[in-house]
This record gives sequence, structure tokens and C-alpha cells, in this order.
Amino acid sequence: MEQLKDTNDIHDNNATLPRVLLVDGMALLFRAFYATSYSGYIMKTSNGTPTNAVFGFVKYFWDAVQRFAPTHIVCCWDMGSKTFRSEQFTEYKANRVDCPEELIPQFDLVKEVTSSFGVMNVGITGYEADDCIGTLAKHYSQDAEVYILTGDHDMLQLVAERVRVVIMKKGQGNYAVYSPESLFEEMQLTPNQIIDLKGLMGDTADNYPGVKGIGEKTALKLLVEYESIEGILENLALLPKGVRSKIETQLDMLHLSRSLATICCEAPVACALESCFWEMDRQTVLSKFEELEFRGLMKLIG
Repeated sequence: MEQLKDTNDIHDNNATLPRVLLVDGMALLFRAFYATSYSGYIMKTSNGTPTNAVFGFVKYFWDAVQRFAPTHIVCCWDMGSKTFRSEQFTEYKANRVDCPEELIPQFDLVKEVTSSFGVMNVGITGYEADDCIGTLAKHYSQDAEVYILTGDHDMLQLVAERVRVVIMKKGQGNYAVYSPESLFEEMQLTPNQIIDLKGLMGDTADNYPGVKGIGEKTALKLLVEYESIEGILENLALLPKGVRSKIETQLDMLHLSRSLATICCEAPVACALESCFWEMDRQTVLSKFEELEFRGLMKLIG
């Protein structure tokens, strides 16, 4: 894991390339909401519109922009709860609790704010923000270096030579930046093996089981030894009886869980690089801040 000090040290060989920041909008918004509402107090405008999540989102967003110095920015969003994954597995994310009432009006509001910064908002019905990010990262990395800003470790499967996944850690401005090398150093896994890991152990947050009875420790051990789910299946006879039995009896769910864990990098999304050039109009942003009574944020943008 690269503890970020100076982004210029990360890609010395790519100094002349554009740098695209792909923002996982939902990850930032939810993090901001819960970070600012745990005490029970919800920031609102004088007309009663809740704004705490948007306020926190802007702080996270602006800190990342200052730290990573992108030349281009895109913000990606989920577009409803139903996706192609819920068609594959009806229980997918079915355990999610209802969205807090105070957060609902902030979904549209935050997109107005990102638009005021001149940032392109992207989302496609039937796909998750992850899929938009994966597709755009694959496309942009042909001609640019890409930074994915998120709190979701599933995104580590997208790490590549020109793609860094930036995991937001506890405390604003605290990031872990993953390259293929640092990912392997920390977890002894390649990006593709992250998918197989989730296939084996499942994901309680997304509500798919993987192979019941196989946790992270066993899954990691199997992948380090046999490299992939295919490698594990080819060597079933060598596995301890209990592990072999669990895999054999849950083979269909293993393959389904791996499919659910795989970010689609061929989503029908397109956003030309030149259309997401980062060029903020300060007055437009200040106007939006004034409308939302974000006086405490005005000094952020100078």
C-alpha cells in the first residue's frame, strides 16, 4: 500500500499524461452523511433542506482534488437499486436498510454541486457506479493515468499499470493508494484474485454468500497456493476433506458469487476525455455555496 505523500513520486514516467480522477460519488456521500450525523444533528438550510452529506462530500472531494491534482474529473453514481446483478441473484443487496430520510433529497443536490464545479456526473440505469468507473478506467487508462477515489475495497480489482485505487481511510485526507505492486505486497494477491477472493468468501455487505464455511483466511490461503478458482477446482483432491466438501456442494454459488463480484468494464457508458477537463469557475461554485448556506466552505476554494 502506498501511503501518499507526493503524487508526483508515484508516476514519474507518466508525468506528461493527463490524470483522471474517477470519484465514487455514493461512497463519498454516504461516508459524509454518517460522519456528520452520528450525533443526531443534521445540518439544514434556513428553509429546512438537509445538507450535511453534501457539505461533507464537498470537503472530501476538494481534499482529493488538491492532493491528486487531476487534469480531468468524472463523478459516477448508482441509478436505483435494481441492476443486472439483482436479476442474476434476487437477494443481491436485499439486506440493505432503507435510506435515511434526511439523505434522500441530497442525492439530487450533490449532483447540482458537482455540476457547479464543472464536473461530469455519470450513471446508467441497470448498472452500478462501480461498473461505470471500471469501464471509464479501462478506456481512459489507454491515454491517461487514472485515480479511483472510493472507500470500497471491491475496487481493488481495477488496479492496473495506469490505474491506482485510492481507498479513503478513517479521517479526512488519509488515503491508501494501491498499485499492482503495493496490492501484492500487502495482500499477496493480484487484482484478478480480488474477484476470486470475493467469490470464495462472499460479501455480507452485498448479501451474496460465496462458499459458506470458507472465510477470508482460508480463501487467501487457497488463492496463494492455487492462484485462482480454476486452480483450486483442478486440485480439489489435494484439499482438506472439509474444505473440498464445502466447495463441491456449493459449486454453483461459488461461480455465481464470483460473477456478482466482478465489476463490469464493458458498461454502455461513454464520456470523452476532453468533456471532463477540470476547469472550475470559482464564481459558479461560490453561488451554489451561497444558495446552500455553505459559508464555512467558501474559504476552501480561495
